[in-house]
Amino acid sequence: MLAKRVIPCLDVHAGQVTRGVQFGRAEAGGLRNVGDPVELAMRYNDQGADEMVFFDITASAFGRETMVGVIERTAERCFMPLTVGGGIRSVEDMHVMLMAGADKISINSAALSHPELIRAGAEKFGSQCIVVSIDARKVGEGRWEVFSHGGRKATGLDAVEWAVKAVEMGAGEIVLNSIDADGTKAGFDLAITRKVSESVEVPVVASGGAGTLEHMADVLLQGKADAVLAASIFHFGDYTVRDVKLFLGGRGIDVRL
Repeated sequence: MLAKRVIPCLDVHAGQVTRGVQFGRAEAGGLRNVGDPVELAMRYNDQGADEMVFFDITASAFGRETMVGVIERTAERCFMPLTVGGGIRSVEDMHVMLMAGADKISINSAALSHPELIRAGAEKFGSQCIVVSIDARKVGEGRWEVFSHGGRKATGLDAVEWAVKAVEMGAGEIVLNSIDADGTKAGFDLAITRKVSESVEVPVVASGGAGTLEHMADVLLQGKADAVLAASIFHFGDYTVRDVKLFLGGRGIDVRL
């Protein structure tokens, strides 16, 4: 069994790392500036992060280019794998980011609009490079719907069914974002995380809601996630990556220290 991963996430808006509560708040001024993405990435690299995820949170909505310069500068200074998403709409866009230093490409809205992009990317670069990020909101008892464009647009797709289809088309990993829990620090959505984890054969990264060390352990144990992604608890100094790993190891969860 592979070790569980602890992954800080940098949500980038207009070149700065930001945090808000739930999705789609950039336009309303509901985002709090956190700092420079490269400086934060270096901090988490030093703390022992297993990977780093960069999301350009407004690129899909407003057509902005992704952060080639940020990835280049981070790759020069950090040794952990880098995943980047936001505004990636073609195999050519994927190639640009991989050449800049990314190890994986995360696609969300583009995969929903053009599912064949998943297969094209996997065939060109390998499934291990292709991550499908899913923004899910609970819409009824036992049902979660997929939303696109940073949680702004309902798609009508069932989140579990879309995860299964994405993997069938070549995705090597799923990042599952809970829209309801995102930024609240009230805990992960364990139910949908477990449903997706039990339905696909690739790693599932849980995202949205991390507030305590117990939340991290719960989503790995009860939610059956393969990795945990968090932003606020790291950015605002609640815990370091090493704090999380030491706690998880104490709970019997296999992590790289």
